[in-house]
Order: sequence, then C-alpha cells, then structure tokens
Amino acid sequence: MHHDPRPCSVAVGLGSHDLGVADVTAELYHQGMAPVIVFTGSTSRTTRARMPRGEAVHYRERALQLGVPDSAVLLEPRATSTGENIEFTKAVLADAGVKVLSVLLVSKPYEERRSYAMMRKLWPEVEVVCASTSMGLEEYTDSIGDARMVIDMIVGALQRVLVLPGLGAAIEQEVPDSLVGAYERLCVAGFTSRLLPADIAARPGV
Repeated sequence: MHHDPRPCSVAVGLGSHDLGVADVTAELYHQGMAPVIVFTGSTSRTTRARMPRGEAVHYRERALQLGVPDSAVLLEPRATSTGENIEFTKAVLADAGVKVLSVLLVSKPYEERRSYAMMRKLWPEVEVVCASTSMGLEEYTDSIGDARMVIDMIVGALQRVLVLPGLGAAIEQEVPDSLVGAYERLCVAGFTSRLLPADIAARPGV
C-alpha cells in the first residue's frame, strides 16, 4: 500500500506463520507509533506445527523478547480468518476501554492490500495505515524458507482481493490486467493450494 507509518490509536498484528509481523509491530511500538498492541490469531494448517500455542501467543512472546512491555500487549487468540481478526479485535479493544480512531495494521507484505480492503469494509469508521516487513520477493521467500508456499499464498491473497468485494467483505480495488494475467498463469501452473474452494468463496469474512 506504500503507506508511511504514523502514530495511531493501536497497532494490530495479524496472525500468520511469519514472526516478522511481530518484529515489525514491536519496532513500530518502540518508534512511538502506537501506545498499545493487539496480536490476533489462533492457528491454521500453516501455523499449527510452527506455533502450537497460537499465532497471537507466539507473536506476544516475540514482542516481549524485543522489549515491548507486557502491559502494552492485548491478545485476541480465537480468530481463524481475517474477517474474524478484525471483528474479534474490535471486541477486545472495546472490552479494554481503548478508544480507536486509527489502526496501524501490520501484516505480511503481500497481505497489505487485502487486509486494508477488508478493514475499510468491516471497520469503516477508523483510519487504516498499513505496515509490513520491507523486503523484496526473493529476500522474503529466503527469510521464510519455502518459496512455493509464499507464492501459493500470494496467489490466494490476490484471489481474495478479486472476489471478496462481491461477497460484501472488502472494498473494491482496481487490479491491473497484467496482475490478473499473472494470477491466471500461476493458477494454471499449479500454485493453487491457498485458493478458496467454491463453497467457501461464497461466504464473506475469509
């Protein structure tokens, strides 16, 4: 999204297999970009073995190792989709009495646009500033150690950008024809493990 980080009411780290999300969130906290952090996420097929205690819990542990005080971290450990990340995080913040005018949304680099689109639809009353690890594709896949999985997930993320607006779960965004063509070629080449099946794609909040 090419957003410049700026101070927000809260930083929200979206759960995933990538502990770099926690690293970026902690760095932004230390820069004074948010007074409180919410880490959100349960487990998925990708994270069950890597983060057996849950994505939010592992993110919190990483942030504490990086010097973030425990008092600044709230946990949302139940969400299993981005829609749930957003809805459950809203509830956690409301319960904690945190007034939210703006959200610093931290995700994997290739999830910024999808996460932004869903936030604008599902939490339209707040301003959204996106952030992620600043890496090129090759450097990022090296850091994860599984290029096939990353490309599969990029294809899945673009599919969601394309289909979720029609399901009422995200705002519309212009997607260049060149990207749609690349997406279709990658699907034909077999990078399809993260695509939504037809029955799931018909439901919002994925």
